[in-house]
Amino acid sequence: MTVDERTRTATVTPGRAAEELELGRDEFRLAVQLGLVRTVPAGESGRRRVERRELDRLKAAPDFPAGLRDRVRAVGTTEAAALLGITPERFTRLARTGHVSPVRFSLNRYRAVVWTYLAEEVAGFGLACPALLTGRLPLELRERLAAQEDLRPRNWRARRLGVLLRATDDPWAQAAAVASMLDPVQLAEVVDDPYERAHLDRLRPPGPPGMPVRAVGRDIAERLTRADDPDEILWHRLSLALALDEARTAQAAPHPGDVGRSGEAGERPGAGTSVRKRRQPAPTMASALFPPALPPARRLPPARPAAAAPLQPAAAAAATSPAAAAAPDLASTSTSAWAPAPVPTPAGRPAAPERPPSRPAARARLLDRLRRRRAAGGGRVGGRKRPATWP
Repeated sequence: MTVDERTRTATVTPGRAAEELELGRDEFRLAVQLGLVRTVPAGESGRRRVERRELDRLKAAPDFPAGLRDRVRAVGTTEAAALLGITPERFTRLARTGHVSPVRFSLNRYRAVVWTYLAEEVAGFGLACPALLTGRLPLELRERLAAQEDLRPRNWRARRLGVLLRATDDPWAQAAAVASMLDPVQLAEVVDDPYERAHLDRLRPPGPPGMPVRAVGRDIAERLTRADDPDEILWHRLSLALALDEARTAQAAPHPGDVGRSGEAGERPGAGTSVRKRRQPAPTMASALFPPALPPARRLPPARPAAAAPLQPAAAAAATSPAAAAAPDLASTSTSAWAPAPVPTPAGRPAAPERPPSRPAARARLLDRLRRRRAAGGGRVGGRKRPATWP
């Protein structure tokens, strides 16, 4: 039997544990959050299970199951006020001043935050501070309420941070729990090493249960999970600095180039991924002695020679002169060696795209017609001007 099989035999799933403890899903989740039910990691999947001996311990309590169910009972504002015998408005004022700490929150359909409290803690507050349940509130509390003070988010974050710190013994995981209370700007000011920030981000604890799925509600919930008061921010910054010193002393954060950690924690995103390259064929003796021949050049068909135009009397006389004999015969020159000179492009004007070469036979026919018109002394009379560039 392997280690994982022995672990599964000695542990049960959370659903099975909730059934044996006679708790609902939310009640069992709250019991785990409060530390009333201890869980252990199971394998490399990251999921947690409950040991069989832990279930036996809870079942052996004299007040089981009513006592465990009472300790995880959560109530809202109206029910909590009914337990204390006061109005919901007065209970809200007492909760805003920090006399009762919420254990959970949710968003209703109007995106308003709904806080939940432990019934056991509410009853304990009523027994500890009966003077605040009747009469007018003290002046100090009234001034704090007039200043729009609300300690419910801060007290909830403090409770959640305590639960996260108790859930692990890893120094880096504890530092990540403290870092989750700060926004990215504050975190970057405290942790200037990008690889340490990446390591903390990988170890960041998951969000609280019941986080909204929609973007608007999720933004509101994420703001509640981060410190917003200057004193609270300073406290978490100092706590994070101390936690980082302890974590660095125990073990340094992984960086790129660590032996055996390619692509694992501490590397840049994509540092461990392999880039697929095109495989080149291995050189052989034949390829070294006989390099591959170049592809044959593409030969154009020869142009059709232009027919000689009949000479006019003036042209015939000019051809018999010595100057004409010394001049080169343009008509007898092959048309395939002739090309128009490139037209310069004006400054600031984009160059015209290159045109595909035309057929040699069509170009030869066009030149033939131009020579005949020029020899006849005519031309395009009354027609459009030919464009400056050749087709």
